[in-house]
Amino acid sequence: MALRDRLVVRPDRRVRLADWDPDETLGFRKESAVEETEKSIARLDELQYLMYAEHRRALLVVLQGMDGAGKDGTVRHVMRGLNPQGSRVTSFKAPSAEEAEHDFLWRVHRAVPPLGDVAIFNRSHYEDVLAARVRKLVPKDVWSGRYDHINGFERLLTDSSIVIVKFYLHISKGEQRRRFEERLRDPARQWKLSPSDFEDRKHWDEYVTAYEEALARCSTPRAPWFVVPADKKWFRNLAVSQILVETLEALDMRFPKPSFDMSRIELD
Repeated sequence: MALRDRLVVRPDRRVRLADWDPDETLGFRKESAVEETEKSIARLDELQYLMYAEHRRALLVVLQGMDGAGKDGTVRHVMRGLNPQGSRVTSFKAPSAEEAEHDFLWRVHRAVPPLGDVAIFNRSHYEDVLAARVRKLVPKDVWSGRYDHINGFERLLTDSSIVIVKFYLHISKGEQRRRFEERLRDPARQWKLSPSDFEDRKHWDEYVTAYEEALARCSTPRAPWFVVPADKKWFRNLAVSQILVETLEALDMRFPKPSFDMSRIELD
């Protein structure tokens, strides 16, 4: 069975993250997984080129997860094979003053990829039903209405030929602690920490509840969520790269035919 089928969140199903083991590797071993990941990254490069040439679709990749889950690492290791001319990474942090004056999807829609391109969201519009909910940045009647807005927004995108693949990078609280401790000891990575990381850790269970509702309510046939066990970085990279390959290959893309008669071309 393809990893896409094994890790997808089935639409309209209740989600309990306790049922998903963050340390799961689905029988893969590190040595062979690293080799398979390299093949998938190379295949992603080919598929991106094909999508760009066909120019009928775009790809939007959404990365979400607890602090330390590996969103930056996934971008760095899995997306490194993409052609930078046709790909862009957008990180969604706290809204700027201008962004806060618009609806919560305004800044997100501006980062949606044009046909032929790939966009990677490092955090996304889901922060408005996650951090906004847990930190009580908006009232419940505001964030609770956003699930329907998100589903409608993603339906608009898929109706416009944008393929959406959403990954929840699932780490355990113990693994997050280990990664935070590593960063605290490493001067080259201390800059990645902020007081909010440690404050959010105190609300771990609340974030789990918020993620469970977002995954359950916003995993749809055309914009599915995938829960990727992420305690082992090598498996995280394998799963994300393979699911992206499986998704793009299922599109059955084709190179366009020449717009002129090639046989009539004569070279001097």
